[in-house]
Amino acid sequence: MKRKIFLMFIVMVSAITLLASCSNSSDNKEGSSGDSSGETITLKLAENQPEDYPTTVGDKEFARLVEEKTDGRYKIDVYAGGQLGDEVSVIEQVQLGSIDLARVNATPLTQFNDKIGVLSMPFLFESEEEKWEKLNGDIGEELLQTFEGTSLVGLAYYDSGERAFYNSKHPIEKPEDLEGLKLRVQQSDLAISVVEALGASATPMAYEEVYSSLQTGVIDGAENNFPSYYTSNHYEVAKYYTVNGYSGTPEIVIGSQKLWDSLSEEDKQAFKEAAKESVAVQREAWTELVEESKQAVEEAGSELTEIEDIAVWREAVQPVYDEYESQYGDWIEKLTK
Repeated sequence: MKRKIFLMFIVMVSAITLLASCSNSSDNKEGSSGDSSGETITLKLAENQPEDYPTTVGDKEFARLVEEKTDGRYKIDVYAGGQLGDEVSVIEQVQLGSIDLARVNATPLTQFNDKIGVLSMPFLFESEEEKWEKLNGDIGEELLQTFEGTSLVGLAYYDSGERAFYNSKHPIEKPEDLEGLKLRVQQSDLAISVVEALGASATPMAYEEVYSSLQTGVIDGAENNFPSYYTSNHYEVAKYYTVNGYSGTPEIVIGSQKLWDSLSEEDKQAFKEAAKESVAVQREAWTELVEESKQAVEEAGSELTEIEDIAVWREAVQPVYDEYESQYGDWIEKLTK
């Protein structure tokens, strides 16, 4: 009799434990979708620049605003310094949804959305003012919408200033001075076409490999903006910097379509607003770093060559415009009219 009572007791305890377990499992699942349970969903944002770099500053402001605008339902952890991979691999991971968000340059994004490549066309805008008027306007938003169908969502443009060439061999004053140099470029067909049109040999490689490749002579030079040239210490191994602003390719904050589909309409709006509002903070940090970087590399011994006559450079890259007319002609007209 005692044995029977004991067995009944065990069955009752097991049933109660099972019910409690199911209840807890249900609660946890509901919490993971960011509903009224009050739990916070933590997202990953990939950034290949250092912690204090302007794009990372922008990322962190974006993260702060998202948390604020969603009342703490979403928290974004920023992984700076290329912790989650180079830009191309990060974009692929964002497509898969294994990374939620990223800040990447528009050039490697061309592999995934060919229309966005128009922003990498050389000497596209007459000035930085014109560029930001267009990117912050209707045409810029229309271009972000072209990510539809790529498993990516375009959220905002960040400033990356004007890119220029630098090398370890000699000053560059005219396109002919680039002939024979091996220059690192971002991984895109357009970037390769531009460098080859100018007479140099294009060598695509990950950004993280540039310093050692310059140091060992695998490449003679690269192209980038002042802050990247400075913060990545490339000035230590490539002292000749040509200030010609041949490219004003912006950075873009992107999200995973998988993440986007999981958001309510209210939260989608919050993410969009947060991304666009973070731009002002990012651009302010950018302007400050450009001046700081320029002064620092000059003091360190870099030779800066200021190019006044851009016309000869525009003429040199005209074959690139001819090559991409069918692909970007309409967008070039929209962005420059």
